[in-house]
Amino acid sequence: MLRRVGAGILLGVLALVPCAAWYDAAAPRAGAVAHGVVTPLKAARFVVDDDVKCLHSALENGDPQTGPSTFLLKGNPGCDVPPHYHTAEEQLIVIRGSVWTAMEGMRGTLLTAGGMAVMPGKAVHWFSCRGAHPCLMAVTFDRQYDIVWTQAESAKSP
Repeated sequence: MLRRVGAGILLGVLALVPCAAWYDAAAPRAGAVAHGVVTPLKAARFVVDDDVKCLHSALENGDPQTGPSTFLLKGNPGCDVPPHYHTAEEQLIVIRGSVWTAMEGMRGTLLTAGGMAVMPGKAVHWFSCRGAHPCLMAVTFDRQYDIVWTQAESAKSP
């Protein structure tokens, strides 16, 4: 009986060894880079956009040169981003303000806080900040960022 109990304890301990090894491998190391991102809005590092000077952007996550990324964008009323497309899918969510957006072949729509637009890769689109207050948006790209400026006949907004 004592042998059975001893063998049972030994088997129980051996069963826990892989769990302990997994836990040890998953445990953060001193100086390790965190995989999560928490950034209060007041800590976002906005810079003037290279192409559209009325737009300011802050990279929040990812590396736009190599893969998916998320940006915060802000602009004052009247800031127009002309027709363009990206190879990546773009998702835009309005956080604050009013953003008029459109895609080639679709009617333009005025989005307010919580409004969302999804532009498939290579879909020509444009947007502008409207109303009396500045706009704040979160924009994500599902792969490496690029931008191609175009002319769209229907880019004229009402």
